[in-house]
Amino acid sequence: MFGVLAGCSSNSGDETVTIGFTGPLSGGAALYGRNVLDGLEMAVEDINAAGGIPVGGRHVKVAVVPLDDRYFPNESATNAKRLVHQNQAPVVFCPHSGGILAIQGFNASAPPFIVGAYSSEPQIVESGNPLTLMIPPKYIVYFDAFAQTTMDAHGKRLGRIPGAHAYAKEWTKGFSAVWESKGGTLLTNNEVDYNTTTDFSSVVSKALSEKPDVLFVGGASQATALVIKAAREQGFKGGFVVMDQAKFEEMNKLVPMAMLEHSVGVMPMVAHPDFRAAKFVEQYRQKKGPDRDPPREVSLTYGAMRVVARAMELAGTVTDARAIHARLDEAASTLPDEFKPSELLGVDAKGHMKQTVIAAHVVGGKFVPLHLAQID
Repeated sequence: MFGVLAGCSSNSGDETVTIGFTGPLSGGAALYGRNVLDGLEMAVEDINAAGGIPVGGRHVKVAVVPLDDRYFPNESATNAKRLVHQNQAPVVFCPHSGGILAIQGFNASAPPFIVGAYSSEPQIVESGNPLTLMIPPKYIVYFDAFAQTTMDAHGKRLGRIPGAHAYAKEWTKGFSAVWESKGGTLLTNNEVDYNTTTDFSSVVSKALSEKPDVLFVGGASQATALVIKAAREQGFKGGFVVMDQAKFEEMNKLVPMAMLEHSVGVMPMVAHPDFRAAKFVEQYRQKKGPDRDPPREVSLTYGAMRVVARAMELAGTVTDARAIHARLDEAASTLPDEFKPSELLGVDAKGHMKQTVIAAHVVGGKFVPLHLAQID
């Protein structure tokens, strides 16, 4: 039963609200899309197991309807319209900036709906869209600490082997500016398509020929691991700055921790110092298996869905997107710890989730926390 059956009686079945999802469920980014969807589905399963969302003296169940957009923004927009018009979804989640920006072109008009934005692209909340919930930290929060940590430990010469997609281009541009502002030297930008390249040995060789102290890398986790592997096999001993798209726990499935030594990147949930993270890891393993670790996108999306459900409860509606959005800050700041995989402080006026951000520096095979300032 999809959509909101607002007029149904208790005799005609449970009232249900649809939460939409449009993201890559096929192709090279399918694992990433599946991780974000897993977070949504895990939260919805827990919400329904507890009876649903309490709204106005009744309980509303939740159904997730996922659609594959293959990472194409035009398909994201088409899917979002379908989810809203056919399924009456008051919220549609999307895990890539191109799709999010496309959806923001119409989500505030009739019928209005909230876009659950899983991307760290700052432009998402700088556009002035009134019905956005941006979930991860903006990627700019990593720049200063990543640059200072690796520069202090290894030196000022930065070799660059980033992905060629739009998100990676923006990351590279921003991080390079910060590196240079700290007195660092920028070497050649050896941009490469992480989605289609399978052998990175030649581009790595080109980057290493300039004798960098630090390598900037990043795209999907599997491809990033291959870049790091090639660099180590060619004798690189320095540090890595790993874009937030790649995750250590996924790269470690392809390369040993010794190859990830001296890297800075996103803190894995299994090593996160927050007590709520440890509980979430245990909860995830109970559902997925004892050997499974939750990627960060699973945990953040889980928390975001919990915030949305709490906002619906506070607003007294599962259909009025504007009323729901208006209660997101209160929902996030009052959400019980048992529903949070890590610390959530609220939602700011632009629709960005406020949270404590902790990154990781791999030292001696362990993830050493890097505490970062929240940037809004």
